[in-house]
Amino acid sequence: MGKDDKLKTPAANPQESSTNDIELIVRGKHSDPFAFLGPHWIEQDGKKLLAIRVFRPNAAEVTVLWGKKAEPQHAVRIDPEGLFEARLRASDTAKSQNEPVPPGVYRLQIRFSDENVFETFDPYAFPPVLTEYDLYLSGEGTHYQKYEKLGAHVREVAGARGVHFAVWAPNARRVSVVGNFNLWDGRVHPMRHRGSSGIWELFIPGLQEGELYKFEILSRVGDHLGLKTDPYGFAGEMRPNNASVVRTIDGYRWKDTPWMESRPLRDWLHSPMTIYELHAGSWRRKPEEGNRWLTYRELAHELLPYVKRLGFTHIELLPIMEHPLDASWGYQTVGYFAVTSRFGSPADFMYFVDLCHQQEIGVILDWTPAHFPRDAHGLGWFDGTHLYEHADPRRGAHPDWGTLVFNYGRNEVQNFLVSNALFWLDKYHLDGLRVDAVASMLYLDYSRKPGEWIPNAFGGRENLEAIAFLKHLNEVLHSRHPGALMIAEESTSWPAVSRPTYVGGLGFDLKWNMGWMNDTLRYFALDPLFRQHHHNELTFSMIYAFQENFILPLSHDEVVHGKRTLLEKMPGDDWQKFANLRLLFGYMYAHPGKKLLFMGSEIAERNEFWDEGSVDWSLGESASHRGVQRLLIDLNRLHTTERPFFEVDFEWAGFEWIDANDAAASILSFIRRARDPEDIVVVVCNFTPVLRLDYRVGVPAAGYYREILNSDSAYYEGSDAGNAGGVRAEPIPWNDRPWSIKLKVPPLAALYFKPQRD
Repeated sequence: MGKDDKLKTPAANPQESSTNDIELIVRGKHSDPFAFLGPHWIEQDGKKLLAIRVFRPNAAEVTVLWGKKAEPQHAVRIDPEGLFEARLRASDTAKSQNEPVPPGVYRLQIRFSDENVFETFDPYAFPPVLTEYDLYLSGEGTHYQKYEKLGAHVREVAGARGVHFAVWAPNARRVSVVGNFNLWDGRVHPMRHRGSSGIWELFIPGLQEGELYKFEILSRVGDHLGLKTDPYGFAGEMRPNNASVVRTIDGYRWKDTPWMESRPLRDWLHSPMTIYELHAGSWRRKPEEGNRWLTYRELAHELLPYVKRLGFTHIELLPIMEHPLDASWGYQTVGYFAVTSRFGSPADFMYFVDLCHQQEIGVILDWTPAHFPRDAHGLGWFDGTHLYEHADPRRGAHPDWGTLVFNYGRNEVQNFLVSNALFWLDKYHLDGLRVDAVASMLYLDYSRKPGEWIPNAFGGRENLEAIAFLKHLNEVLHSRHPGALMIAEESTSWPAVSRPTYVGGLGFDLKWNMGWMNDTLRYFALDPLFRQHHHNELTFSMIYAFQENFILPLSHDEVVHGKRTLLEKMPGDDWQKFANLRLLFGYMYAHPGKKLLFMGSEIAERNEFWDEGSVDWSLGESASHRGVQRLLIDLNRLHTTERPFFEVDFEWAGFEWIDANDAAASILSFIRRARDPEDIVVVVCNFTPVLRLDYRVGVPAAGYYREILNSDSAYYEGSDAGNAGGVRAEPIPWNDRPWSIKLKVPPLAALYFKPQRD
């Protein structure tokens, strides 16, 4: 039994000590409530008595029920604010003097002035739940399943059922659990301080799942009083309310065993991977029911058949962690361990992921460790000090987003984030995380002017603490979840983002190719008449294409805030807009790298993404929009069946230029290769609205080249110019190759040819 488990002996002058303790308890400023409340042996008239002290404001009477016979011992009110004390002789307790009192040996019967009476065990009779080892690992920053210990957990302690609460607040003078169960009075349930660890804990018997609660924190600095939601809470109230909710998340019965057992064996880097990105609150709504969101379960049953029909391999969700503002789309996270209550319960979200896995669909979650909002109930100024964030705004405040930046150099903060990343894979079976805004983490001067940032210890602009955190995060996650994906949204040329840490990389599996996205969309926005002068914007991506393991993203960021949708970015009349969009998708799917597409783009959405609306599903009634969707279905099918499109995405062996320099005609031609170098697809893209007749393209060998895709096909609502299903190679040297094919290249179209050797 540790020192915290023993009953404390009164000080030399018990009367003076008791008076001071009473004042601190009543005023809610006692930093060690277990030293006074609960059972304590005291001396009176030379005899040892057991004093049981209870503080319950508004209580009219408190009675101690001792043992199985429940013999009542009425407590005396020793302070008008509601402090009671019952004194029992050792003979009444059947305990030797100074012997510790077992938890649960007595109960408290509390009667209020309205005659409401309830019984409970005394929270201040129970020993600590957290072990010294828990505290050590927490301080070291290696308690990777810290969410199992901190937060609110329904459990049994010493034979009593209740909820154990724990929170890290090292600079607090007093921390209390408040909720409906104590009328949100922070004086009623002050917590036990666990010394230098900075952790406070309290087991409250009798509480159950579903209780609302917060932590009331009185700071040592200026007696600042804050009311905070639980950083490790598993659930929260529906906005605008923001209390945490006691929730057990271990009862769900998963049915995705085959998927989970096969995941460590999956090699996604050399497998088909096309990602459908969506915002859960605006993919589809129920206009007939007040435009409400779909629940997680409804989303599972409506989204999954659609994603399967389109042929995507993964779903990527914008953040579904609890957040106060709908318009932030989840990126301003407050409840890092809580699925948002907007769409259902933790079990409902587990059902969604479970059904995805049963349908062979992976689930990636957008995750935001780069910053957090300033909302008063959140992590900012948590214990009256800059606990999770840096104190200096040159490091602790994000100038673009008005948010706060994590202090990655503090062990406990790093531990909070690493355990959170693991939590989503441990408890919700997610298949990976897309880490948001990595660039803002890597650079101390990110979006800052001279004088607005602090150099590192070596005088540089690299955030050494954030770099160490990201490397550590990726090492731990990959060691514990082999087969899971870590994806970086990193918009600069930081080297080796998707390389292992043992060769100096950051340890991510994949990185968003923001350069390809920006160059490509800028090129496609040009009038085709001028594209010949910007031909290098298409070819430039191949200079660096294999420096990282890239994902080609056409994400939510490109279809909001006045940027226009993909369709509306395209120049020309409606026919040219649709042809350009089909060409964009054909070019994208042939380019090395995994693919990501935001919801609505697959049907050529005309309206920008808006979190209060949904995809305009009525567009499916238009032939042109259906044509784009049909093309996406076929592109996804080819991506999963044709090995050249996925087996060698990240090295030159998988790609070969045929002609990168025909700027005058604005045509690119290249070859994609599988591991088997004989297994190829020839790709030709025409970026002008001009039909090119008798256009010759060099090929590596003789044979019949079957046209396996033509984005101008009438099936996709194109002009249906093409090559009658394929062409035969001729022994005419072209493009430094011994054979060539003569093509009809449709306007604004992508063509794929698969050789069938003679």
